[in-house]
Amino acid sequence: MFHVATPVPAVRPSARKRRVAFVVVGAVIAGLLAIVVTLLVTGTFAAAVRPIAPLAPLLPFEPTADDGLISGDTEVTLADHDLPAIARLDPALAEAMRDAEMDAAADGIEFEVTSGWRDDDYQRWLFDDAVDFYGSEETARQYVATPERSSHVTGHAVDIGPLDAQLWLIQYGSAYGICQTYANERWHFERATEPGGVCPEMKLDAEG
Repeated sequence: MFHVATPVPAVRPSARKRRVAFVVVGAVIAGLLAIVVTLLVTGTFAAAVRPIAPLAPLLPFEPTADDGLISGDTEVTLADHDLPAIARLDPALAEAMRDAEMDAAADGIEFEVTSGWRDDDYQRWLFDDAVDFYGSEETARQYVATPERSSHVTGHAVDIGPLDAQLWLIQYGSAYGICQTYANERWHFERATEPGGVCPEMKLDAEG
């Protein structure tokens, strides 16, 4: 008696291709996993995927003599032309101050320059420091001008000490066109009038 074998259904080509693809993809994934495990064990992977280190932070700005800094332990006069703080003063202001200095010397008064010309970066640094100190820009502006408003940046202002020199200039400075321009800064002087003229009314502070 003959048995008729039940025919095995043929696998369609499309299904066969999918199976082959699954096998290939599985092999690739297994291979990649093996590589990753190896790299993790050896530490190479950690080095390879380590995030790029951020750029080193910029060094904080430190003003120098080239920016107009006059060091607190340095005695500077209007004769120190080698210093940018003096050399870059407005010529009219520098001349008026030297004329006043000569006459003040006859009264036994010596001028010391504590600050003259400053560049934008130095002025910004001073302003930012004032903001930190006073806790707000509004208050800081009363004592330190921004670079855009500062007469020091343009070379039209000079700070003078000691006290007797300040008082002498407050009393006699207008004869040379020199005036105290801020009521809260007796050391800050500008050429604000013609020699022998009347000084304008002082501003309350650097904010004006």
